[in-house]
Amino acid sequence: MTSAKPSRLLPADATQMKEQNLAQAILAGDRLALARTLSQIENGSPTGRDTLSELFQYTGKAHLVGITGASGTGKSSLVNQLTRHIRQSDSQQRVAIVAVDPTSPFTGGAILGDRIRMRDLAGDPGVFIRSMATRGSLGGIASATASIVQVLDAAGFDLVLIETVGAGQSEVDIARLAHTTIVVESPGLGDDIQAIKAGIMEIADIFVVNKADLPGVENTERALRSSLNLAHPIPHHFLHHGQLETSLSSERSSDTSVAEWMPPILRTVALDGNGIGELDRAIRDHRNYLESSGDWEIRERWRLQTEFDLLLQSTLVDGFLSHLPAGEYEHTLDEIILKHLSPFEAVAKLVHGNA
Repeated sequence: MTSAKPSRLLPADATQMKEQNLAQAILAGDRLALARTLSQIENGSPTGRDTLSELFQYTGKAHLVGITGASGTGKSSLVNQLTRHIRQSDSQQRVAIVAVDPTSPFTGGAILGDRIRMRDLAGDPGVFIRSMATRGSLGGIASATASIVQVLDAAGFDLVLIETVGAGQSEVDIARLAHTTIVVESPGLGDDIQAIKAGIMEIADIFVVNKADLPGVENTERALRSSLNLAHPIPHHFLHHGQLETSLSSERSSDTSVAEWMPPILRTVALDGNGIGELDRAIRDHRNYLESSGDWEIRERWRLQTEFDLLLQSTLVDGFLSHLPAGEYEHTLDEIILKHLSPFEAVAKLVHGNA
């Protein structure tokens, strides 16, 4: 079952929206229904989950691009300029931006406010921007991000840009969500390069050295290239996304006519738009590679399997805890803290009734 992609998102009267099925309203291009559903999903409401379930059959078309890297590399400016370039080059290409911000300790909301920094995009009907808080989630990705992205996919956006919190090497979590992962670096961050930390090199499909007009850009690019060669010394055995490719390599097509993807290293200056066109082309080239090599379907399967496993674990744990006698969990935790039980013994006690 398919649905025609809405040409644009239009505001709707709030009263009418209450009487209208949210999923159908989103498919019809209702911008207010979309925003409301995203809020419900973030808050974990049953209505949000039901709407996502209705929309799920319409997902799977959007290109999901993760933008990650250390704080101060200019990720938000890069996303802003990239979106402007895409919209100016092709007005039919609709872009959604999910900016995952740190959580305010006072309000629980996103504290960086990327929608403020991207306010020059706000008037474009082909762009939708959503800031969301991590709410304590590790790895720079809020736990609801996958669901948010699926709703935007169903709403007809061609490209979904997911900008993560600069949280160091835990950023590898973005590889579980995105089709294409961009790792952003910039000169002058203290080390020759931050991306050489464990796990970062393996997740990148594209490297970007932003703020390339600053001194030291050559050193940063040279360190990146050297680290990339160490991480992937043999191109035809390139482990794309690290463990991701290792676990999926047996599923890949035996077609050897498609050359393996080697991450390009690009220079950009986001403030004036230098290099943004090259980055746009690299993103398009990577999607073409994924489709021609068969990796698109493989990665979709792996991404959905990861989400399914996490939801299954969460549901089983919540269900198990809800059936424990009152205070049993807290008492067992106290036993662990007092070193009377190891965590393994504690789990055996709760699950099997023995220590």
